[in-house]
Amino acid sequence: QTDLELRLKLSAWLDTARDRLYFASLRVKPKNTANTHYFSTDEEFTYESFYADFGPFSLAMLYRYCCKLNKKLKSFTMSRKKLVHYTSFDPKKRANDAVLISAYAVIYLKRSPEDAYRTLISGNNTAYLPFRDAAVGECTFNLTVLDCLQGIHKALQHGFFDFDSFNVEEYEHYERVENGDMNWIVPGKILAFSSPHPRSKIENGYPLHAPEAYFVYFHQNNVTAVVRLNRKLYEGRRFEDAGFEHHDLFFLDGTTPSDLICRRFLHVCESTEGAVAVHCKAGLGRTGTLIGCYLMKHFRFTAAEAIAWIRICRPGSIIGRQQNFLEDVSNKELQELLWIPARPSRQLVSQ
Repeated sequence: QTDLELRLKLSAWLDTARDRLYFASLRVKPKNTANTHYFSTDEEFTYESFYADFGPFSLAMLYRYCCKLNKKLKSFTMSRKKLVHYTSFDPKKRANDAVLISAYAVIYLKRSPEDAYRTLISGNNTAYLPFRDAAVGECTFNLTVLDCLQGIHKALQHGFFDFDSFNVEEYEHYERVENGDMNWIVPGKILAFSSPHPRSKIENGYPLHAPEAYFVYFHQNNVTAVVRLNRKLYEGRRFEDAGFEHHDLFFLDGTTPSDLICRRFLHVCESTEGAVAVHCKAGLGRTGTLIGCYLMKHFRFTAAEAIAWIRICRPGSIIGRQQNFLEDVSNKELQELLWIPARPSRQLVSQ
């Protein structure tokens, strides 16, 4: 067994994990021995793709993985065994599993993203497949395993999640379409969701929700403003009559926002005392792009870190050239323009 391709050895900090945790890509399912316990999550965790995207796994899956691994590390019967998380040579599975185990190292073993990634690739000439967006066609932006680790690390630093108190059942409940299709990106401040419709109904097997379906949850979670980025599907006054601010900042599906829209969006977020719920039609592309600008301004995320974190919270977010737009904002003088305070505006509708 010592000749197995053991790629990741995570030691230090936790005595329970010291010299015990390994990551391997194996062609044949191994047998447990007196000294080694093998486990795989390839069948347990699956990514539901939109098109050609294949990961990274959601925050709920990362949480469940960490719970699983913590249980194994703390198990009395395994206390003297090496633990080997193994996966196949399928490049998509390898990339997703690499994020899981190295994110565990960042969250629980207090390793830096760079250190965890360096260990991940040590002695390994096979690169990890970068993640891609949920668009149809050619990929224009590669999101790496290291980008994901850096995004998770920065979110952890800013208190965006705490697995000691994380409610995975609630997360998985509200992310389902029938329960609102909502995900917190910045808990207590920025919520992404899909567009409400004129009335609640089932259309072609797909649940649609009227604005009123969100009122109770929004009030309970201190959401005080709603930003709509898509064409009008419902009357904004329905939110206003219920005590919420409502802002229209329309731009075309699949495109990038103008400087003015970026500034107005940032102003809404900055001037709203409570949380802001943001949606376009699906709550993925336009929604994720503007939330990315907010993360980059207020929490100094890089474009790749912002894309990674938003996709981990809400898989499929930020599509096509929207990725490159965030990279341009991060790297060029355009960022200086975006950070200029804008005058408040309730409506910004374009055709």
